[in-house]
Amino acid sequence: MKKWLPVLLTLLLLCTMTIPGRADAIDDYVQNQMREQRIPGLSLAIVQNDRLVKAKGYGLANVELNVPVAPESVFQSGSVGKQFTATAVMLLVEEGKINLDDKIGRYLAGAPSAWRGITVCHLLTHTSGIRDYEGENGPAIDFRRDYTDEELVARAAAMPLDFAPGEKWKYSNTGYVLLGIIVKNASGQFYGDLLDERVFKPLGMQATRVITEADIVANRAAGYRLENDALKNQAYVSPSLNRTADGSLYLTVLDMVKWDAALYTEKLLKKSSLERMWTPVTLNDGKTYPYGFGWALGSVAGRRLIEHAGQWQGFTAHIARYVDDKLTVIVLTNLAQANPSPIAHGIAGLYVPTLGQPQSSAGR
Repeated sequence: MKKWLPVLLTLLLLCTMTIPGRADAIDDYVQNQMREQRIPGLSLAIVQNDRLVKAKGYGLANVELNVPVAPESVFQSGSVGKQFTATAVMLLVEEGKINLDDKIGRYLAGAPSAWRGITVCHLLTHTSGIRDYEGENGPAIDFRRDYTDEELVARAAAMPLDFAPGEKWKYSNTGYVLLGIIVKNASGQFYGDLLDERVFKPLGMQATRVITEADIVANRAAGYRLENDALKNQAYVSPSLNRTADGSLYLTVLDMVKWDAALYTEKLLKKSSLERMWTPVTLNDGKTYPYGFGWALGSVAGRRLIEHAGQWQGFTAHIARYVDDKLTVIVLTNLAQANPSPIAHGIAGLYVPTLGQPQSSAGR
């Protein structure tokens, strides 16, 4: 027995070491980030080489009721939802119901003359010049008021363009609100119903749906914000503004794992359509900007990164897909001021040491 003692001690030592990419290192990193950012709850999923290697909840999904986060906890997508809106558009493009080069006035009654040169592609890539409704000079809409589609188009039309179509890149939630209306007018279906029928149900994304405050939603997390250094509940947003296509979805990390897997296949869209979505937009001067259709594009150490962040109503989210390394990190939090992007990137670096902060990326 004594001759095996050194071997056993060595094995025990190896088993207790903190190895980069293993659960203890990830857990320590996430919990440290949550303390630093004061995040009440966080849900995490990591996929590597087509295998779910970690799905875990940290902290509280509901602070008042002391409910812990689980992988099944339902968070809000924020602008991570834009990739689903872009997918809805591309489904209709493949069917010939929408053309990317069509002028948006073809689908939007009441489009002003200033929008004559704006195409569907401009909206998808944030190069339309249409001002963000959350603009620098204050919101152009009342978040507590319900709007019809026609009223939302009118509100967007009343704002002057920030620049000529295709001249620059500037993030515009308004553009994606309009895309949701275009999907409805081109298909005859509310964009959320189209996604449910064509994307969520086929992929088995059972918890993913458009936000509803009225319905009973199992495992729904509460959203929070910091105000005067105190944790507060999320601010009220009217039901109609919680259904727009700029990022108004419920989802879980487990559903996002199914979504990530589908993006490596042609279950939803042709490979050519996916690659179009992941191609940097070309501006009028011939230069490119690292954004596609609902996805920010970048690279780390020469490795391709396709990602997007989101923030809405007391929630933040990030999905980072290191496609050359077949590694995806999904982070959902329930704090408006949280920044999950560096958390996702840091976790990726623990799994693949050559990966770190992106060299270039867009889309907050």
